[in-house]
Amino acid sequence: MPPRPHLPESLAWRVFRGSDAIRQCLLTRHQLRGASWVRLLHDVYADARLDRDHQLICEAALLRLPPGAVIAGPSAAYLHGVEHAASFTDDVHVLVPRTARVDSHRGIRVHTAERRSAMAGVHSPSTGRPAASASDSFLYTGRRMPRSDPTAAAWETAVWLDPVRAVGIVDALLGQGLTDDTALSGIATRHLDRPGGRRAAWVFGLVDAGAQSPPESHLRVRLVLAGLPRPVAQHPVPVASGLIVHPDLAWPEYRVAVEYDGHWHADADQLHADRRRLNHLVAAGWLVLHVTSRRLHREFPAVVREVRSALLSRGWRRP
Repeated sequence: MPPRPHLPESLAWRVFRGSDAIRQCLLTRHQLRGASWVRLLHDVYADARLDRDHQLICEAALLRLPPGAVIAGPSAAYLHGVEHAASFTDDVHVLVPRTARVDSHRGIRVHTAERRSAMAGVHSPSTGRPAASASDSFLYTGRRMPRSDPTAAAWETAVWLDPVRAVGIVDALLGQGLTDDTALSGIATRHLDRPGGRRAAWVFGLVDAGAQSPPESHLRVRLVLAGLPRPVAQHPVPVASGLIVHPDLAWPEYRVAVEYDGHWHADADQLHADRRRLNHLVAAGWLVLHVTSRRLHREFPAVVREVRSALLSRGWRRP
């Protein structure tokens, strides 16, 4: 019968500093290398039963950072509920005062603010982890997860990430009601003179709360960056049957629409419903093009040519 793993109660379901666990005689170096624990960052470990998601990496990062560090940008967006903003393998983005003198290292991307007042608004809700005692300073207690508020996270994301990925995250923040156009306009105006301020304002000009998925957002932005007129996400189109059809992307003036066919189209019932819906759109005089995930990622120049040709055939003229 194999030996039972050594699982100290004080470390169960927790993130902790390995060196401190060894120093307090909770684990040996040999035990720390066992299957009961997962190494997250240098000297930071966790109970292997915990979900391996971006929140876990954020908790690990906080144990490597000085007081005052704030989870920011796409990492903060993830903690606010935008699941596609970051994954278990992505770096944690953090914001610290410049006086903290902290450098980026593997797994943690450090950004600095000139002064504390320039740092984002911060939320510090509980993460639901069991709380540790005050003496367990090497543990992540679960009581606080300081993060940029959603509007600040949107601004940081717009400054730090490539525009296509950034727009997908900000679209989701808008779509979930975590921020709005007024708030984004306000923070863009206030921070216009800060590094990246003009870039953020430009990215905010590309966002659309109507987007239904990250690939739809990415497709929309890439078409605009390719020189095509900006489409409308989920534009309502009344059809003869009395239904209101909402194509993924639409140019209403030209009656051209683009549908993104994602993985869910493998479901026969969903495919049937979507094709019937789009047949109504075609019957109403619309030209409908389809883009699959493969075409978005591998054949995008051809997609641009097809959409451009469709728009030109309906009266659009290049500026």
